[in-house]
Amino acid sequence: MKSGIHPDYHEITVIMTDGTEYKTHSCYGEPGATLRLDVDPKSHPAWTGVQRMMDTGGQVAKFNKRFAGIGTRTK
Repeated sequence: MKSGIHPDYHEITVIMTDGTEYKTHSCYGEPGATLRLDVDPKSHPAWTGVQRMMDTGGQVAKFNKRFAGIGTRTK
């Protein structure tokens, strides 16, 4: 490897959403830095298979009302 062109690769601590933590090597931050995850495989619906209803406050209904006329032609 050429010297001086590669980022510093060091050990950091990753904290998952449930509080568990593990050590890994990364270019993130400084040596000994902590990376807190907002989404991880234990909580993301793509991995868990649990879906949540996202229509809080009628967002879908509001969207449908706002864009109901798009695609229809008027003469």
